[in-house]
Amino acid sequence: MDNDHTMTAEGLEALRKEIEELETTARNDIAQQIKTAREWGDLKENAEYHEAKRAQSHLETKILQLREQLNNARIVETTVGDVIGFGSTVEVEDEKTGRTMTYTLVSLREADPSSGKLSYESPVGVALRDLRPGEVATVETPSGERRFKVVSVS
Repeated sequence: MDNDHTMTAEGLEALRKEIEELETTARNDIAQQIKTAREWGDLKENAEYHEAKRAQSHLETKILQLREQLNNARIVETTVGDVIGFGSTVEVEDEKTGRTMTYTLVSLREADPSSGKLSYESPVGVALRDLRPGEVATVETPSGERRFKVVSVS
């Protein structure tokens, strides 16, 4: 999973949508900003124009980077069964607090902890790999060791 371009099929679709949004709406917005700034006169001392051109440059760089990811994408099938792997959705219980959490293990690019999507390469993702319901993952954190009991895998 050390490939920065590894992702799920859902991640690939999200990447395509993001590129489409940037190549259409975002480009049009910046083109409009440049047009408006040009109408304000002398371009040498026109801060709005220079800022819009800088934003355009950043946008085009981002599009190139995302296109590279798309062109080099390697789709990994999600793991099926009761063993935790890439793409698994796992319910765990924090043994210290008793709190239950649900995570889906995804690529680094797709990770969004606030939505319950953890990177397969994160400390928690690594600790959960290859476990089954009933087993415990131990994770070292800055505030000490945390233990997560696997409740279910889907």
